[in-house]
Amino acid sequence: MIRLNLPSFEIKLSGTKEQPRIFDVLRHRYVALTPEEWVRQHFVHYLIEHKGYPAALMANEMSLSIGNKKLRADSVLYNRHLQPRMIMEYKAPTIEITQKVFEQIAAYNLLLHVDYLVVSNGLQHYCCKIDYEKRNYNFLQDIPSYESIAND
Repeated sequence: MIRLNLPSFEIKLSGTKEQPRIFDVLRHRYVALTPEEWVRQHFVHYLIEHKGYPAALMANEMSLSIGNKKLRADSVLYNRHLQPRMIMEYKAPTIEITQKVFEQIAAYNLLLHVDYLVVSNGLQHYCCKIDYEKRNYNFLQDIPSYESIAND
């Protein structure tokens, strides 16, 4: 796997060379180590260890439904009342972050109605705050700390 633009963490691997697996701290089990999963695990650890996000309020691979269509949000952060606050969408490092990626996460937000959207391919990270009253969004310079979003 390639080096990402995220801090390292204590990586737990298992499986075989042909089918490696990585421990998912949120799902409490080993999962297939794909390039997207490599990004997810780095990003989740970054949020927990460097931004103060409580692991107990985060979930990976959240199932969503729009009509007959089944969707899956990569990660979701909840507040202490278990209402969704942030959706994270991850792509493999080789996948460019395009308008299509933002359209994908916006579709998830039609269901979850969160305040923050985050997109990362492990090399580039984007975070925007949704302003529902003004019906717009603002891109932030950095991923906010949990403390800064817990009170807004």
